[in-house]
Amino acid sequence: MTSTAKSSWSRTRHTGAAAVALTAATALLAGCSSGDTSDNPLEEEKAEAGTVVVGSNNFAESTLLADIYGEALRAKGLKVTYKHNIGSRETTYGLMKNGSITVLPEYNGSLLAYLDPEAEQESTDAVNTAVKAKLDKKLTLLDPSPAEDKDSVGVNAETAKKYKLTASSTLVDLKDVAPELVIGGSPEFQTRSQGLEGLKSVYGLEFKSFKALDAGGPLTQAALTRNTVQAADVFTTDPAIVKEKFVVLGDPENLFGFANVTPLVHKDALSQEGVDALNEVSAKLDTQTLLDLDAQVQLDKKDPLDVAKSWLESAGLG
Repeated sequence: MTSTAKSSWSRTRHTGAAAVALTAATALLAGCSSGDTSDNPLEEEKAEAGTVVVGSNNFAESTLLADIYGEALRAKGLKVTYKHNIGSRETTYGLMKNGSITVLPEYNGSLLAYLDPEAEQESTDAVNTAVKAKLDKKLTLLDPSPAEDKDSVGVNAETAKKYKLTASSTLVDLKDVAPELVIGGSPEFQTRSQGLEGLKSVYGLEFKSFKALDAGGPLTQAALTRNTVQAADVFTTDPAIVKEKFVVLGDPENLFGFANVTPLVHKDALSQEGVDALNEVSAKLDTQTLLDLDAQVQLDKKDPLDVAKSWLESAGLG
């Protein structure tokens, strides 16, 4: 299936609708010490020669990914400083272009939607190729990881047990049971191609009814937990999946597009050794791993830097 970047409507979660996560991330960062961190993340100061500046957007997962990237680089002997919790993609992209940031965790499909809203998304490689063609000439993407934080359909534990749905189940497995299920999501989910319309046209799913909630936020989580809805639009690395034992259904036709975690880098400011280090991270970071790491930070309230270091060591990258 071919989806368009224009359809990635809820990807703004990663940069614009992260105000709730911002509060939590700020509290976490106040108590952590990610090495050398800029006091003013918006400061437009070009990175010192020989120093890699790793930035992050203003939500907890981006901070965690930045720490993973930065500590992987430090493990190779590179000098690293951080600019955490910067803000929206509009701001971070500008800082990348002017050299204030060297490395930034990105989501390939979301970045393509920002650079070219009309671009088609056919595969991870095709998305990355399209992004590279649209990027400022000083920037490039490195290897994409299998890890994706994107929209999905999840069911609660009660529903999963009733219909024998597991982590290996896909949306195809819902075809016979969808008429018995109430599905929830943001109001837009009811009419978007990456929503009920696409679920019907691509997978033949027709649900009992739709309940308007929010875009994978607390209203959706509460409705799933209370069984007010049995299925809902959830994000694939949301720690609520772990906490509430939701089951996320696979999307073999890629209805929900692509959102692979991918390093965005300033080409002239990162050595080949640094490129190799970040590509090694991408090779080992999958969605389940990122979900588990997010849960440690957001549910267990662990320091993201400690979580990053621990995972890198366990992956042989620390």
